[in-house]
This record gives sequence, C-alpha cells and structure tokens, in this order.
Amino acid sequence: MSPIPRLRAYAGPALLSYGFRPFFLMAAFYAGAAILVWLPMFYGELSTASLFAPRDWHVHEMLYGYVAAVITGFLLTAIPNWTGRLPIQGAPLLVLMAVWLAGRVAVSLSTSIGWMAAAAIDCAFLVLVTAAAAREVMAGRNWRNLKVIAIVAVLAAANLGFHLEAHFRGVADYSLRAGIGAIVILITLVGGRIVPSFTHNWLARAKPGRLPAPLGRFDVATIAASVGAVALWIAIPSGVATAIALALAGVLQAARLARWAGDRAFAEPLVLILHIAYAFIAAGFLLTAAAAVFWVGESAGVHAWAVGAVGTMTLAVMTRASLGHTGHALTASALTRALYLAVVIAALARVAAALEPQWSMPLLHVAAFAWAVAFLGFAVGYGPMLCRARQ
Repeated sequence: MSPIPRLRAYAGPALLSYGFRPFFLMAAFYAGAAILVWLPMFYGELSTASLFAPRDWHVHEMLYGYVAAVITGFLLTAIPNWTGRLPIQGAPLLVLMAVWLAGRVAVSLSTSIGWMAAAAIDCAFLVLVTAAAAREVMAGRNWRNLKVIAIVAVLAAANLGFHLEAHFRGVADYSLRAGIGAIVILITLVGGRIVPSFTHNWLARAKPGRLPAPLGRFDVATIAASVGAVALWIAIPSGVATAIALALAGVLQAARLARWAGDRAFAEPLVLILHIAYAFIAAGFLLTAAAAVFWVGESAGVHAWAVGAVGTMTLAVMTRASLGHTGHALTASALTRALYLAVVIAALARVAAALEPQWSMPLLHVAAFAWAVAFLGFAVGYGPMLCRARQ
C-alpha cells in the first residue's frame, strides 16, 4: 500500500487516525491471547461460556475475530489509495472498533445472552465493514476492486452461516470451510498484487535483472482454478474429483509463485516473507487434495492455509504497512525478523502435528507458543508506533 494521498484535518488520538492502527493492534493482541486460551481448551483444562463447541470457538475467533480485524485494517487503509477518497477516522472508526470488541464478548458469553443475540452482535461487524467498503469503492468508481469487497461479503455471509450451523447442527462444517475458502481466495487476489509488486520494486532498485512476471492469462487461469477447487471442497470435501481439482490448483499456485522471482529476494526479509506466505497457499491446496482421498488428515491442509498462509501473510502485511504508514524506514529490524521466524515455525509445527500424530502434543505446544510470540511480539513491539502520530 502506498502512502494515503490526502487527509482531513484530524486532532484526535493517533490510534484513530488510520484504520490500520487500531485493527492491526487489536488483531495481534487477540490472535496471541486467543491461542494461549485455546491450548488448555483443546486439552480439556479450560472452558468458556460460549455456546460454540471448543473447536468451533477456536476456528470462529481466528477467522472472524483476528483475521476479520486484519482485513478491516487493510481495507480501511488501502481503499483511500484505490479511490482517492478520505479515510475513515475518529468517531466512525471508534464505532467499528466497539462493534468488533462487542462481537468477541458476545461469542464468548453466548450461554448468557443466547445464540441469536450473540449472532446478531457478532455478525454486525463484517456487515458494517462490507457496507462501508462498498460505499467508498463505488463512490470512487473503483470498480476493479469490487471483487475484493465481494469476497468480504462472502466472509460476512459465512459468519452468519457459522452461527446458524453451529446452533442447528451442533457444529459448524460447511460454513467453516466457506470462511477459510473465502480468505484463501482473498489472499490469492490481493497477494497476487502485492507480492509481485513489492518484489518488483525492491529488485528494480537493489538487484537489476529478472523481475516478476506481469499479471496475465496464467494468473487469471490460476485464480479461476482455485475458486473452482475451493467451491468444490466447501461442498464436497472428499472424493477423487475434489482431490484432482485441489491438486491442479495447488500446482498452478506453485507455478504462479515461481514466476515472481522470489529466489532473488532472499536478502530482503520484508519481501521474502511475502513469498513464504504465498507458498503456504500452494501447500494448502496440495495437502487438502491429499486429505480428500484420505492420504493425510484434513487438518494438515487447513492449517497450512490458516496458520501458514493467513498467519504469515497477515503478519507480513501488518509489519510492512505499519512501518510505511507511520513514517519508518521499510527495513526489517531484528524484532521483525524474529516475528517472521516465529510465525513460520508455528506454521511448520502445526502442519507437522497433523502429519505426525504421535508427536502432536509437543508440536502443538511449539506451534501455539511460537504463534503467541509472533503476534504478541508484534503488539508489544509495534504498538507504540501505532499509537503515536506519524513521524
């Protein structure tokens, strides 16, 4: 994301001056804290006052708590660049923050307030975000980015479906896959822009030579194959046809990534981490394809996407955007490099735990604590710059 072109006069708290500031900070705190709560829940040592089954609480709060907050921070910062319109600041931004926080409380206390009230409060956030983002994109006549907003709308619908399915069926299933699938496609679209773009900019400046391939028909074919494979997986998670579709998408995604010259970006962590994150998209498709024919457990592919692709990509975007938009140099400090290492360790350990069940207990602990280090480390290390005015 490039610097926002223009601002209205603003004299309030710096935290409310840009969408990325509060939502990246809240997302990081919540991601780290929620995973430390989840581990004892997983082992039956802790329970919440949520009507969701423990697994569903974990999945829901990762998808619609942490990831939804990161997506919101990204959109509220990117849309002014896309449209040339003024960003959402001050009181409207505070309202969105309050609705997000209310959703987290409502889900965790749903036994007290009832499932319908919890669903209404929780679902309101993504509905508001979708409406606000769509209004800005359409007012700016930035039609090409409506497809990004459409995916956020799908995510909002999947959240409602999650509540309905969990209540009427006991556990969420289709809506769980729909939420994961929507985020995977969102990364395919947005990552397909920012990974080659940032790589191109850095290589052109630092290492002239082979550059990422420009967007073309191959990218369009890869996106189409991925959308089709994800849709089939949501509807029919197992079977030969699903496995073939997922495997094809995985191979195409790997080939797409190879076209972006990531092998030339090892010297710049802020760029390299984007390629690592996207590699987990391809790995997730291939592992989910294997799971569709019962070669591996479904959890391996799901966590390659959820921890590897989503966790790593969100952390990469949060660090880069926070540095750039607060006036800091786009360089990876020792802290930033440590955060990247921690999230990659978390992803590898979580996938390994699914592939090697006999080692699952120690690997789950490694994954959980590495994840907490990555996101709580971001909150502590980047929090001060997010709460201060731009340098």
